[in-house]
Amino acid sequence: MAPINLAIVGVGKIVRDQHLPAVAKNGDYTLIAAASRHGVVDGIDNFKSIDEMLAAVPAIDAVSLCMPPQYRYEAAEKALSAGKHVFLEKPPGATLSEVADLEALAASKGLSLFASWHSRYAPAVEAAKSFLAGTTIRSMQVIWKEDVRHWHPNQDWIWQAGGLGVFDPGINALSIVTHILPRPVFITEATLEFPDNRDAPIAAAITFTDAKGLDLKAAFDWRQTGKQSWDIVAQTEAGEMVLSEGGAKLSIDGKLVHDEPEQEYPMLYKRFAEIIKAGRSDVDLAPLRHVADAFMLGRRKFVDAFHD
Repeated sequence: MAPINLAIVGVGKIVRDQHLPAVAKNGDYTLIAAASRHGVVDGIDNFKSIDEMLAAVPAIDAVSLCMPPQYRYEAAEKALSAGKHVFLEKPPGATLSEVADLEALAASKGLSLFASWHSRYAPAVEAAKSFLAGTTIRSMQVIWKEDVRHWHPNQDWIWQAGGLGVFDPGINALSIVTHILPRPVFITEATLEFPDNRDAPIAAAITFTDAKGLDLKAAFDWRQTGKQSWDIVAQTEAGEMVLSEGGAKLSIDGKLVHDEPEQEYPMLYKRFAEIIKAGRSDVDLAPLRHVADAFMLGRRKFVDAFHD
């Protein structure tokens, strides 16, 4: 099969740090174009909009969409309507309904749509899933706390309606949890903290359970200083499991049992090529459903205004 002619839309920090290096190392792709209001990629054709790009470069086979989620549906609809496979950065959209519409559109045109969850491809996630499948889980705690001033400085879109606020990183934890647990979970209660001057939450405390009564609690916070916390801790009949550093390391009863180099985005692009070749889509909306449920069920608590 000839390499997939790929284009990227939305050239920002995540594209430069993760997408471009991953694509460059994958022989399944040839990057031939980019569209962005401000950024450019050296050595290829660059455009200010996806409309200009699609009209000028018909050889594009697939498009990676890396703009904020509030603007992703329109771009994805244009790409699919033009006959291009589509890679959606996480979260795949601002609402469940728009992603469902894109999935139906892709199916009607025989195209592949990929809702990517990069944290599921962290090195120790599959090992954690295997461990939990072989034991009984008594309880689980998710601690996902980081400093928004470090990771998203001066990015207003994340604080706007549809930008998800603290769920922008929190959905990474949810993508792991929904992958490693043996049964689906659902939210029973939630408290969302909103700064007085923002439309999206800065913190969330959520309680989940499942059909067997699992005790699962998650704490998301964007005000963390010092060491950042991306940990999932499970008490099980086989001992305490700690999946730490965003899924990079796995420890059982304090003993490190899995620690490998991070390959999240290379694995995402490997998966995207696989589904294109197989003629199918990969659109799991479980993490986004939990975010929607938290907004639906959650109590709002207003806190002091937040300034970067």
